[in-house]
Amino acid sequence: MSTQLESARLGRYSWQLQAVAEAEQLDPEALRRRVAAGQAVILANPAHKTLVPCGIGQGLRVKVNANLGTSGVLTDLALELAKLEVAVAAGADTVMDLSTGAAAPMELARREILARSRVPVGTVPVYQAAVEAMEQRGSVVEMTADALFSVIERQAADGVDFITVHCGVNRAALDVLQSTGRVASVVSRGGAFTLAWMLHHHRENPLYAEFDRLLDIARRHDVTLSLGDGMRPGSVVDASDAAQVTELVTLGQLVPRARAAGVQVMVEGPGHVPLHQVRANVELAKSLCHGAPFYVLGPLVTDIAPGYDHITAAIGGAIAAWAGADFLCYVTPAEHLGLPTAEHVREGVMAARIAAHAAGLARGDAAAWAADLTMSSARKALDWPGQLKVALDAERASSLRRALNPDGTRACSMCGELCAMDMVAKALGTGTPRC
Repeated sequence: MSTQLESARLGRYSWQLQAVAEAEQLDPEALRRRVAAGQAVILANPAHKTLVPCGIGQGLRVKVNANLGTSGVLTDLALELAKLEVAVAAGADTVMDLSTGAAAPMELARREILARSRVPVGTVPVYQAAVEAMEQRGSVVEMTADALFSVIERQAADGVDFITVHCGVNRAALDVLQSTGRVASVVSRGGAFTLAWMLHHHRENPLYAEFDRLLDIARRHDVTLSLGDGMRPGSVVDASDAAQVTELVTLGQLVPRARAAGVQVMVEGPGHVPLHQVRANVELAKSLCHGAPFYVLGPLVTDIAPGYDHITAAIGGAIAAWAGADFLCYVTPAEHLGLPTAEHVREGVMAARIAAHAAGLARGDAAAWAADLTMSSARKALDWPGQLKVALDAERASSLRRALNPDGTRACSMCGELCAMDMVAKALGTGTPRC
């Protein structure tokens, strides 16, 4: 069986590629060329039976991911499945199952999410490998390389569409980290597990040392690799430092190896980045990583807004996507505070979608401009049903419209009879706006 990348190189149009091209109103040949070049990826593990394929990369709409998953503190599968439904209903293009806790519930959560999700599902396999090591050997650092690759194989066979793997957390990056005075050190869980293991065993990261073994698994199951940013800054003070860039250089070296093996690959970007450094971070990643699709967590442009980090991330996400990022990982209001609720998930998805849409306008996306024109025309006409129909979050907009205008006023309770649209339309003789 050929992977999506291999099929595209052979000039073939897989049904998944054709489905993405149709959904995005693209020429299938143009998309095929981008997939063949590694500038776009098609997330579509053949074992994920409920899947609607998703394309990420150059020339495609900016996509949004929502994180789900249990924790060691709260293991409630019903809640995570409810979050899945909320995330997809709110417009998330993909979800990631980041479950921790006990191994058995983690396995169940992943399989249930895969069985119910029509959008691609991603995971971070080292989470499960670490939990199994704790249960079986008493410590995360007692994880073995074989056990880690076994988890990756199992998850791929289950149908996971993309996996975050921290291959760039190697000895070179560790040496640089130890020589710097980072404020927030390492905030990536997967990065922390890997560093702890390396320091305990005095060995190289197996995902880096045995990268070809990883590629073999990914190719056999057509799983897209998302090369994780284990050295991502967790504070704006640490942004763009030597540890982050050292890891990125390594990821840039691994991208061609993945492509040569027929494996699709994305690259993950930083978490906390001040506004003036966002564009430079994206452009550097695109340059070093040979145009691979770029996946960013936010980025969060300030550290002092707990409870509102979906907003700090949306600000950074809009700038990042305008600069060329292809994939935004949502951040919820609960970031840095606790496991999000279903409502937090909804808020996070909507904030990231706003960022993606705003970037789409800046990138010249015809569909984005058409939607804004439709909204503006409906506003001029005081066409409330038309406005609500095109609203990014029609449910919330409708709820606020009803609550704030109980008498059904033709304008709104903000302006009433002093509505600027109404007044100018009458003065210019262009007609009376309709309700």
